[in-house]
Amino acid sequence: MKHPLNSHFKIGFLGAGQLARMSALQAFRYGMQVAVFSDRPENEPVQFMTPYSYSGSFDELDSMLEFAESCDVITLENEFIDSEILVQLQDKSGTPIYPSPKSFSLIENKLIEKQTFESAGIPVTPYKLIQSSGDLTDFGSAHGWPYMLKSSKGGYDGYGNETVRNGTEAIAAFEKLGGKAGRDILAEAFVDFTHELAVQVARNETGHVVYPCCETVQKNHICVAVKTPAPVSNEIQKRAQQLALKATKAIDGKGIYAYEFFLTTDGELLLNESAPRPHNSGHYTIEGCITSQFENHVRAVCGLPLGNTTLIKPAAVMINLLGTHNRDAFVEHAGVAVSEPDGHLHSYGKLQSKPGRKMGHFTLLGVEQEQVYKRALEVTKSIEI
Repeated sequence: MKHPLNSHFKIGFLGAGQLARMSALQAFRYGMQVAVFSDRPENEPVQFMTPYSYSGSFDELDSMLEFAESCDVITLENEFIDSEILVQLQDKSGTPIYPSPKSFSLIENKLIEKQTFESAGIPVTPYKLIQSSGDLTDFGSAHGWPYMLKSSKGGYDGYGNETVRNGTEAIAAFEKLGGKAGRDILAEAFVDFTHELAVQVARNETGHVVYPCCETVQKNHICVAVKTPAPVSNEIQKRAQQLALKATKAIDGKGIYAYEFFLTTDGELLLNESAPRPHNSGHYTIEGCITSQFENHVRAVCGLPLGNTTLIKPAAVMINLLGTHNRDAFVEHAGVAVSEPDGHLHSYGKLQSKPGRKMGHFTLLGVEQEQVYKRALEVTKSIEI
């Protein structure tokens, strides 16, 4: 592999959305060339940034080979690919992939992920693979109603998830999520929690770094805001960071990883989900930390020393900007946000907006977190996209 600071070095992203876009911006800072592979029919945010754009299917090895052979290293933007395809792609192209196919195989769907972390001694939310209608009622009897049904692969932002309150709803949701068609469906118990927390970890052969523990604010299964540091005790913050690092080591992860936790009413931390890539909960790091999750993503997969994750100011708040209309994307009424001191507006360059779709975000830095959060909500409340 060429040295990553060689101007002919090319980093490839499997997936071409906003996460790859923000990582690509950091790769460009280092003089790297960037290639992207999209599995979507529409033009995606990174495809406007580079001439090395490929399209095809994550299920067809041959459609990805030309892309892979053109790269010096490949990394992921999402989890919608199978580890076996990654193994074949790496073997046939000779291009290293990080997270490695082996690491990815340990968390590639929600069932395997739970089993991997449970085996590593990390507390997880109660779960069960659903194989019959009897399993649906048994889980409700054992863990209480309502509970969550999740597609084991491919869910995000509320897609692939259904809350069920009784046996009838559970059977209908099981069918809707593809259970009868052979898709693995997981039941997860609702837990009584006070906060939803998140931590990012970057790791490679040079060492590891852990980001501050933040709180994610959810609405309709979509993260609408992130507060950093999380408004919980230092002990809880440190425990979440330790569990996140333990989880990364359990899969021998190279790259950037994100972990979401529930802090239960009795003070226990339960690992809910992981992501082998940059994560929405870490967007605040672009302006909020000395080294962003996106820069450390690039550094980690390219074998470069990892950067400092310290917060630049005592508080950082990120507000997700969701689509408000079905139309061509156009950010309106953003003047106050753009002119806000220590405020930072990001638009992802998606061509089409739709209600609830993540179209951008706004980050505000300051001293007192609740004041910063209140102000961030105020300056973004009129934005329409």
